Amino acid sequence: MKVCSIGLRGMEGYRVQVEVKELPGMPSVVIVGLPDTSVKEAKERVIAALHAFGCDVMNQKLVIHLSPPERKKQSPMFDLAMAIGILKVKGKLEQPIPSHIAFLGSLSLDGTIQSVDGMLPAILAAKKLGFQQVYAPYDPTFPFQYLQHIDCVFVQTLDQVMQCLQGQPVLFSMNHLPSAVDPPQKTHRDFEHIIGHDYAKYALEVSAAGEHNVLMIGPPGCGKSLLAETFPTILPRLSDEAQLEVLSLYQLAGETKNDSSPPFRHPHHSASSIALIGGGTQPKPGEVSLAHRGVLFLDEMAEFTKKTLDMLRQPLETGKVTISRVSSTVTYPAHFILIGAMNPCPCGYFGSKKRYCICSPKQIHAYRQRVSGPIYDRIDILLSLEAVDLTQKSKQVDCSETIRRRVEAARFRQFERYGEEITNGRVPMDVLLAKSPLTKGQQQLLQHWAAMNDWSNRVQTKIVRLARTIADLAEAENITDEALWKAMAFRRIKEGRQERNMKEGC
Repeated sequence: MKVCSIGLRGMEGYRVQVEVKELPGMPSVVIVGLPDTSVKEAKERVIAALHAFGCDVMNQKLVIHLSPPERKKQSPMFDLAMAIGILKVKGKLEQPIPSHIAFLGSLSLDGTIQSVDGMLPAILAAKKLGFQQVYAPYDPTFPFQYLQHIDCVFVQTLDQVMQCLQGQPVLFSMNHLPSAVDPPQKTHRDFEHIIGHDYAKYALEVSAAGEHNVLMIGPPGCGKSLLAETFPTILPRLSDEAQLEVLSLYQLAGETKNDSSPPFRHPHHSASSIALIGGGTQPKPGEVSLAHRGVLFLDEMAEFTKKTLDMLRQPLETGKVTISRVSSTVTYPAHFILIGAMNPCPCGYFGSKKRYCICSPKQIHAYRQRVSGPIYDRIDILLSLEAVDLTQKSKQVDCSETIRRRVEAARFRQFERYGEEITNGRVPMDVLLAKSPLTKGQQQLLQHWAAMNDWSNRVQTKIVRLARTIADLAEAENITDEALWKAMAFRRIKEGRQERNMKEGC
């Protein structure tokens, strides 16, 4: 007798066939197919649940095989499928069980079906694997408004599953559940409340429109953290597909997320590399994956260990992170906007007009070197911030809602241009240049400034991406000369001034 379920390897789901067979021998239940401890313990849970249901299984030997046998099974999600298979073998269930139905859920000792971590990605994987119907435990935290396209039957007890399989009315299904309304986003932060920093606000608008990484360098208290924490207010809301992807990652990590706003993760600089990248005996998503489709803010970026920062290379370059262990190798998505903030020197006041820096050139150089060259190369916008004079009369600035509408319009132009939901910061470079080629004069200008500033090829491609986003915000059809100049200014002017001052101090 074969019953289908879903196994997970990271975010990737695969079909698991639960085969049950009675054999002569001492009464026992044996589970084979590379089960881990949580799956081996399923036999005690399943036996108790079936006993509560009125089915005694301890009168003959039962062998339960989880196929494919070469993949390690690491979740109690197969309990329900095992119980259904045993009931079928014992003759308690006469109706045939179609192969297009998947059974998910853990059993308690009284026959109640419980949800486990990874239930949502397993339901989504069932749809991709071609299952027409999924039996799963009811969980009020599920985003039902995004699951309308999946035929999911929600059950609470083993008895309800039997009734449904025997043709009785379904107690809970996607058709009977009300469509949840996503609550409006509430935030006490807004760009109109931030005094000054007009150039930084524009840079963050460009970053949001094209998904470009930003590094802010400035003295303590100049507003770096405030700008970064306000940044999510100008990001577009997540699409249904993106929201499901994000919620799946949070479920796998055992965390909750209650709205459709882009994630904002703010790990402390003492966080370990495993906390940031992900890992463990059974690899779970780290901060870079929990920031997927959102923002990863690294405050005091130079205080992170160099080894930890260098582990950001793969997710920044490919948008995913691969975690290899002896037992398995899993890959999690990690498309995020990196917002970094750091002081210009150990004391924090190098280049300040109001405070004297007590650091030696050697100390300043060593502090800057904590962020390696490859990480600098993967950052699109470098901002040098200074303290704002709060006594000056503030200008009228746009609120976050106004900026967000401009960002949404710019992203819509990018989606139309590339024919898919992908931004200038993520699209392959050959596609970007095919859609928006540089003129010969622009190519010469970029090469000239690249030679002067010793920019790598990666930096030059990032400048072209930035220029395309700036042109999108200006509603220009092609990359303009002004957009290219502005893009180069994000890498050139402020950084160069600080570097020259430091060299003169040496």
